[in-house]
Amino acid sequence: MTTREVTVRLSLKIHAMKLAQNQVYKQGSQYFRIVQLERLQVQYKAVTNLLTREGVHQHVSKKEFCRLIKGATLLTQSEVREIWLEEGTITAPQSSDAENP
Repeated sequence: MTTREVTVRLSLKIHAMKLAQNQVYKQGSQYFRIVQLERLQVQYKAVTNLLTREGVHQHVSKKEFCRLIKGATLLTQSEVREIWLEEGTITAPQSSDAENP
């Protein structure tokens, strides 16, 4: 195996993680939402139910937060919206034709 092959294989295993405010991660039955993102710190809210939004606010370093969400799945905004729609708390947008005169 050449040095180039080793470098390519190693680079494929490394995944850069870009944190952003309002991202939602799911790990097991728990959700983590980034509330505020600072240079070295992350404020997040840990909840078990996205609909009730009841949970605990935490303030940790970025390193600690990355360790916490290691192996977690980043949910897209559409996936979060689908979770809300499944439980019926948010109604799907209706067309403008349905408006009453």
